[in-house]
Amino acid sequence: MLILTRKVGEVVAIGDDIQVSIVEIKGAQVKLGIRAPRDVEVHREEIYLKIQEENRRAALISRDVLETAQDLIRKKD
Repeated sequence: MLILTRKVGEVVAIGDDIQVSIVEIKGAQVKLGIRAPRDVEVHREEIYLKIQEENRRAALISRDVLETAQDLIRKKD
């Protein structure tokens, strides 16, 4: 892990395309600004973990459940 010390207004560059700016520091909180290409997803860790869990659960849906859903859709058409 790289640990850096930065002041408000200073920037950390990650590769050629990502910049992390220190916007504000209040007590124990640091407000960051992140500039990244649109195709790079940026999430807080807790949100990222929820997305990963939802993806895992979605992948566990059995083939039977999917086939049943397809049958229901076909019946509506």
